[in-house]
Amino acid sequence: MQVEFPYLLGLILIFILCANFCKQRQESLLFPHMALFSSSSMSSSYFLIFLKWLGIISLVISMSSPFSEKEIDLDPREGYDIVLLLDASGSMRARGFDENNRELNRFTVVQDIVKTFIQKRPNDNLGMIVFGEYAFVASPITYDKNILSKLLDQLYIGVAGKKTAIFDAIAQSVTLMHENEAKSKIAILLTDGRNTAGQIPYEAAISLAQKEGLKIYTIGIGRPGEFDERILEQIAQDTKAKFFPAYSAQQLEGIYEEINELETSELTGEKFLHKSYYYIYFVFIGFMSLLLFLVLRSKKGWG
Repeated sequence: MQVEFPYLLGLILIFILCANFCKQRQESLLFPHMALFSSSSMSSSYFLIFLKWLGIISLVISMSSPFSEKEIDLDPREGYDIVLLLDASGSMRARGFDENNRELNRFTVVQDIVKTFIQKRPNDNLGMIVFGEYAFVASPITYDKNILSKLLDQLYIGVAGKKTAIFDAIAQSVTLMHENEAKSKIAILLTDGRNTAGQIPYEAAISLAQKEGLKIYTIGIGRPGEFDERILEQIAQDTKAKFFPAYSAQQLEGIYEEINELETSELTGEKFLHKSYYYIYFVFIGFMSLLLFLVLRSKKGWG
């Protein structure tokens, strides 16, 4: 807790000095056996002194305006909308993509790297589309990164079939983005194969993406010749983005890091300080203490 006017706390010192050096002088009368009377009222006198000083100190503290501050983060009003397009077809079972752990399949490696990327986008809204023989929305556009990461953990190879519908996934991403009003719309498409399924032709999918103003970064993973480098590069070129080949997990990590730097969010969440004032509590304590002090002092046996 802090105070806005700390110098007013010096009034407490003034009251203490006055209590000791500004006492009113009165003529005194000598009574025998006074100790018998004073001992009986000693406890009541101490209580009255306590009430008086509690009231004075509380009122002085209230005058200094005690408060506490709490910093509150607001969700950004604007930012990037990013949709992650992930290949979950049967070919993602292949192992050896991670040089540090060749027992891991491609999809598991991708899950870990994508989760890291998600946490590095605190100011953006993200969604996720998974594709295989067909494409489906695994997560709508959301600001909650923890939910998105949990959904990613629940995905598995073959959840959308064994084949690869790349163009259907692009069309699905346009549909997902259409209702959002972000100025910058980005898709990151990752696959280890070629378009072998789906109902939508390339030209139709790219036309939809262009009309929506969607930039599609494409990533091909696996061994050379496994993924369709020509078509992935064409997708990126036609949507004013970039194509990246990744032949190892280490290269893939670098690619997501590069995309993170290329598409740095310009707008961050707003912050403001919320002040809570507590002077009213000290006014109440001070007022009640002094009121009780006056009432008790006026009663016989408390003076």
